[in-house]
Amino acid sequence: MKSPNRIPQRRAQGYALLTVLILTALTLMVLAATMKRTDVAASLNQRNNQFVASANAAEAATEKVIARIRGDYEYGGDAAVDGNLDSYRSSVPTADEDAYWDNFTFSDAQGGAGKTYVNTLSNRVYTALDSQYAGLNGWRTVYRVVSNAQKKNGISGIVGAVQQDVELDSIPVFQFAIFYNGLLEFTWAAPFTVRGRTHANGDVFTGSASSLTFLDLVTATGTVQKKSWAGFTTRQMTGKITYTGHPGYSTNEPELSLPIGTTNTPDAVREIIEMPPAGESVDSSLGQARYYNKAGMVIVVDDSAVTATIKDSPSDSTPVTYTCTNLANVSDMFPFLNLNNTFTDQRENKTILASQIDMSVLNQWLSTNDYTDPDSPVTKHPSSNPMNILYVADNRTVSSSELTAVRLTNGWSLPINPGSNGKPTGFTVATPDPLYVLGNYNCTNSAYLNKTNTSASVPASLASDALTILSQKWDDSKSSSGFSNRNATNTTVNAAIITGIVYSGGSDGSSPFSGGVMNLPRLLEDWGNGSVKLTLNTSIVNLFNSIKATGPFQNPGNYYYAPTRDFNFDPNFKDPDKLPPGTPTLGVVLRARWATPPPNTTTYAGF
Repeated sequence: MKSPNRIPQRRAQGYALLTVLILTALTLMVLAATMKRTDVAASLNQRNNQFVASANAAEAATEKVIARIRGDYEYGGDAAVDGNLDSYRSSVPTADEDAYWDNFTFSDAQGGAGKTYVNTLSNRVYTALDSQYAGLNGWRTVYRVVSNAQKKNGISGIVGAVQQDVELDSIPVFQFAIFYNGLLEFTWAAPFTVRGRTHANGDVFTGSASSLTFLDLVTATGTVQKKSWAGFTTRQMTGKITYTGHPGYSTNEPELSLPIGTTNTPDAVREIIEMPPAGESVDSSLGQARYYNKAGMVIVVDDSAVTATIKDSPSDSTPVTYTCTNLANVSDMFPFLNLNNTFTDQRENKTILASQIDMSVLNQWLSTNDYTDPDSPVTKHPSSNPMNILYVADNRTVSSSELTAVRLTNGWSLPINPGSNGKPTGFTVATPDPLYVLGNYNCTNSAYLNKTNTSASVPASLASDALTILSQKWDDSKSSSGFSNRNATNTTVNAAIITGIVYSGGSDGSSPFSGGVMNLPRLLEDWGNGSVKLTLNTSIVNLFNSIKATGPFQNPGNYYYAPTRDFNFDPNFKDPDKLPPGTPTLGVVLRARWATPPPNTTTYAGF
C-alpha cells in the first residue's frame, strides 16, 4: 500500500513563516496607522484645546469691556460711555487680576497689542426696541467690541476671536403705563385695567376681590405674585387676574435705572426733584437730571423773598432774576403767584401753606413778559428753546403743625410752547414739595392731537414729593370739616406723574400700607364711593418715598371716599415729539449679537 503525498516539512515551515511575516507586517501597518492617527488626534486635540482656551480668553476681554460699559452707562448715561472709549480700548485681562491671563497675548484685531477693539456701530437714534422691551421706543446706541487672543507658548498661528455687539438703550420713563423703582402693589385694587407696559425694580404684588387686567407685558426684577398682604389673605383675593401680553409677565429682568452718577436707591433718585447743593456742576450726571437745572423758570420762596430766575439753559451764566421782598403783595410782581392761601390736609393732619400758581395767568405772563415772550426783541427764550419747565420750591419756615406746598389752579389750559419743529413741547411743573392740583388740568388745547380720549391737551407732567388731586368743587374754608361738606365732582387730569409714596412697612405690609398704585394720587374729598369719576390720562411713576408729606394711607372713610378711577395710559407718550418736557430716561444695556469671527476682523457679519 502506498503512503499519501505529504508536503515536505521544510516547505510547510516556510508557509508558516510567510504567514507570520504577513500578519506581523499587517499588525505593524495597523499599529503605525493607529499611532499616526493617535498623533494626529493628539495634535488636533491640542490645537482645538488651544483654540478654545484662546477664544475663552478673547471672550473674557470683551466681557471685561462690556462690564465697564454697563457700569458707566447705568452711572452716567451715553456721555459717560462715549467719553471712555479710549480707556475701554486699553482694557484687557491682566496677570494682576489672575496669573492665568499671563499665558495669553491680546490684540484689537487691527494690530494693536494689549488692546481691545471698541467702536460705535450705530449712533444714537430713536427707534423701536427689541427683546423684553419690544413695544417700547427709545434712544439706541450700538457698540462693537472685538478681541483676539493667542497663547504665548502654544502652537503658532492659533488665534481665538470674539465679537460682541451691545445696545445702550435709553427708555423714556413715561413709555410705561406704570413704573415703580421698588415694590409695586396692586393689592386690593378696585376693578382695574392697565393699558400699557408695567415694570417694577422689585416685586409686583397682585390680588383683590376685584378683577385686574394687564393689556401689555408686566416685567419685574423680582417676582410677580399673589400674596397675603396689607391685611388681606390670598383666600380673599377672588378677583380674576388676566395677562393678555405674549408673554403675560416676565420676572428676574434687569433693573432699569436712572443714569444719575450714583446708586439707584429711592434716596438717591429723589435728588432729581431737589435743589442742587452749592458747587454741584450742572454738567454732572445728577446735575443734568435735576428738574431745577432743566427748568427755564425757577421760583424759590423763602421767609424774606420770592426769587424768580429765567434762564436760557442749565449753564446760563447771565440769567434774568426777579426778586420780590414784599411777600404780602407778591402778586404785584408775579400776578400768577399767591402766598396767602391755606387749607387743611386731613391725611397729613396739618395746615398747608401753599405757593399757589394760577396756570392761566402764568400762561399769559409767559407770553407777554419781555424775557419769556418768543417774539420779544430782548427775549431770553427763542422758539428753539421754549420756556416749558417750571420749578417751584417753597422753603418758608413752618411749625410742626404746618406744611409748605405748591398748588396749581386753573390748569385747564397750559402753555403750548411750539418748538423748532412747530409742534407743542408742552409744560412740566416740578417741585420738591407736596403738590396739589385743583380742578381739571390740561384739558382744552387743540394743538395736541391723536388722543384716544375726547379731551385735547399738550404734553405735560407733574413731579413732586407727593401728589394730591382736588376736584373743582374743593373749598378751602371747608377743608377741615366732615365729608358732607367736601363733595367732589368729576375731574380730569391729563399729565404724566412722578411722585413719592409712603412705603408699606412691616412683615405683611400693613404698618403702614402704601395704598397701592390706585392710591398713588392722593384724595381728600368724598367722591361718592364710586359715583364720581376721576379720569387720569397719564403715566404713573414712583421713583422715591415722600419725605415731606409723610401721612400714611388710611382706608376710605377717614378723609376721603373713593371715586370711580378711570386711569389710562396716554399712548401719545410713545411719540418722542409728545413726551413731556424734561422726561427722565431709564438706561439698560442689552446684548445684540455674539460671534467668533476670523482673526484680525472687526467687520464680520456672518451671524
